[in-house]
Amino acid sequence: MTSPARDKARDKAPSRPCPESGTGGGGRFASPPCYAAEIAPDYFDPLAVDPEQARDVARWRKAERTRLRAARMALTVAGRRSAGEALAGHLRQVLKQRFGGARGMVLAGYWPINGEPDLRSLMADLHEAGTTLALPLVETRAAPLIFRLWTPETRMVRGDWNIPVPPPDAPALTPDIVLAPLVGWSDDGYRLGYGGGYFDRTLAALTPRPLAIGIGLETAQLQTIFPQPHDIPLDLVLTEAGRRFERREEGRR
Repeated sequence: MTSPARDKARDKAPSRPCPESGTGGGGRFASPPCYAAEIAPDYFDPLAVDPEQARDVARWRKAERTRLRAARMALTVAGRRSAGEALAGHLRQVLKQRFGGARGMVLAGYWPINGEPDLRSLMADLHEAGTTLALPLVETRAAPLIFRLWTPETRMVRGDWNIPVPPPDAPALTPDIVLAPLVGWSDDGYRLGYGGGYFDRTLAALTPRPLAIGIGLETAQLQTIFPQPHDIPLDLVLTEAGRRFERREEGRR
């Protein structure tokens, strides 16, 4: 995606060596610092983004969300059930191999909407095995998500967009592992979500950062999501086909 403004800025920019992009190596930001010099060579800002290019990306993402959500909703009940069961098996294996089953840890799941893979049976099994479960909710608009305790006996209430969430008196928790439902995903670990930016804000705010596992369908793979500076890559992407991306970083479990 290009624009006349960006092309003009690039022509004016001095030639500089550019480090490798951090998209696949665990860097927090999608573009290397020298990308900003292409846009505004007289002012070095590693977060600079050409507004026209950003608008192009936003329009493209909106169209892809619509397409991918329609494709997901078109799946048969049996197809959704099969994908969910396969994903639950892969996730169970990851938790066993990397965390000994995640007993004693806090795992943030999600309540499935709009045809998302349903992992609630696995969540109930993990609860019985000693994992503490939480669900995300929006308590402040345009702010990081809050995670509150969930058990199979929790009486849910309606949250934003009528999504069932734990009640306000459920304890707030800080997760060790977060599951992120994917509208789309790329093989360098980036997530196409619903467009609100809540997941990226949450990962940026949590310290220490939890392990972020994307949960999606194999058919939702994209060549790229055209990562922007605010996009934060996942640690792992799972589909019904298995592990599709896994970030390796020194010191990461």
